[in-house]
Amino acid sequence: MTDVITIGSATMDVFVECEDANIVSVSTKNSKSEFMSYPYGAKMEVSAFASNVGGGGVNTALNFANLGFNTSAICKIGDDIYSKGILQALCCKPNLDLSNIIQDNSVSTGFSIILMSFQGDRTVLAQRGANATLKKSEINFDAIKNAKLLYIAPLSGESNRVLQSIVEFANENGVKVCFNAGTTSLKRGFEYIKKIIDTAQVAVMNKEEAMMCTKIQVRPDNRNENFSKELIHPDIKEMLKKLKVGDEQIIVITDGKNGVYAYDGKTFFQCPPFPVQIVSTLGAGDAFSSTFCASLTKTGFDIGKSLMYASVNSASVVSKFGASEGFLTFDEIEEKLKNNPDYHYNI
Repeated sequence: MTDVITIGSATMDVFVECEDANIVSVSTKNSKSEFMSYPYGAKMEVSAFASNVGGGGVNTALNFANLGFNTSAICKIGDDIYSKGILQALCCKPNLDLSNIIQDNSVSTGFSIILMSFQGDRTVLAQRGANATLKKSEINFDAIKNAKLLYIAPLSGESNRVLQSIVEFANENGVKVCFNAGTTSLKRGFEYIKKIIDTAQVAVMNKEEAMMCTKIQVRPDNRNENFSKELIHPDIKEMLKKLKVGDEQIIVITDGKNGVYAYDGKTFFQCPPFPVQIVSTLGAGDAFSSTFCASLTKTGFDIGKSLMYASVNSASVVSKFGASEGFLTFDEIEEKLKNNPDYHYNI
């Protein structure tokens, strides 16, 4: 029996870093946005370049397998140079079954260009390709039925139409669901996403996605209120409570350098980022979400400890130049926590 089935995207990622890229901040009374900028019409020198496999379906499958779970990935690729690179990178990985990867020579494999900033953050230019064309008829539902856990990474384009069907099927067959919401799903509105979240044991999204979903804006500090002094911003607490639509369910919101928040209907949790030198933030969300879901099983559903495990593994990924690099085993995670006794979560 398969422990985990992941479903999501598979891409070939190309990382480009230019030291002359600028970070521009734009603030209004109620919001703040940051943009990466380059001189218009200029030719810029590339200071670093690398390529690697990525995509939510692939990244999380590699992580679950590395954590010791028998894993299979459902994703769609083309028949081109990039698909060959993906299959070669995944071939012969321990605990990883490739039999549910769908290959279609009529579409191109997903491809991304990741523009890195000097701060370690990134802007992604994504060509979805095959990732946006997954059809219900192509999915091996027997594989889902025979798994213990279904991990759903963001599904883009037309592929998002299969989301409700696979969640309903998983629930009908007693398969637990971990759901990492994506922009395509959230754009369909809260009432739509509420039906999906309601059937998931764990739902994870970042702060920007949570704001889009709930329509709750996180207010910046002002002359009268200093929200940043609070462990969890009151607007984030409201988002967590609104997203908690099921009984036996954990809602998680990631917030970059501010850490991560979780809510189980009774207790609010906050976990700071695990200290690390950031090289690239790409893949941090995939590493965190999949490790958190895996750690709940490992720790007997200890939410706080699972947040710490996930933060450690995510930190290891962002210390490497690639979305699927740096994954740790549970033993390695525990060793890092042992060597950092002051690191802890808060309630």
